[in-house]
Amino acid sequence: MHNIAERGRQASVDGFAHEHIAAGILMKRYQNVSLVDLPLSPYDIIIVRRTADNSEDIIRAQVKTATQSVPFTGGGRGGVDRTYKSDVKTYTQSTATSDVVIGVHPIGNNAFELYFVPTILIEELNQKSISIKKIKDLKENYTILENCKDRKVVIDKCREYGILSSESRYLFSV
Repeated sequence: MHNIAERGRQASVDGFAHEHIAAGILMKRYQNVSLVDLPLSPYDIIIVRRTADNSEDIIRAQVKTATQSVPFTGGGRGGVDRTYKSDVKTYTQSTATSDVVIGVHPIGNNAFELYFVPTILIEELNQKSISIKKIKDLKENYTILENCKDRKVVIDKCREYGILSSESRYLFSV
């Protein structure tokens, strides 16, 4: 992989593979999980869970490759396709586009860790990515995934983990 086109191709393959890996891991736990086959969708996976009152909770998840950090942007293209020929523009994930960003972190040959970053947190951080070292407590944290749409749980837990400062002023009170 010496040239830019080949690296871009491999990054694309890795991205698709990571979507399938994340969906497979989540399917083993939640069963009702599917890849989204909509090319303009800002999310890659839906997770349908039964809640305590037996209603359905649908979680929209965007999958990102996370080597050293989890990126929060979408819509961009790299390599040969980086020049836009349409109105598509990059955007930062938010509660309007998805509920959680799942960082797939390769840790060895065919071994991966999942980092669950709620879009509530992404809006509070107001940045384009975060180092996986800073979000170590979100690794395989299924409580965060299952509560990713609950602002109070997300803010309180992220303060507890030191991801958000307890003195900071947040966009929305909890």
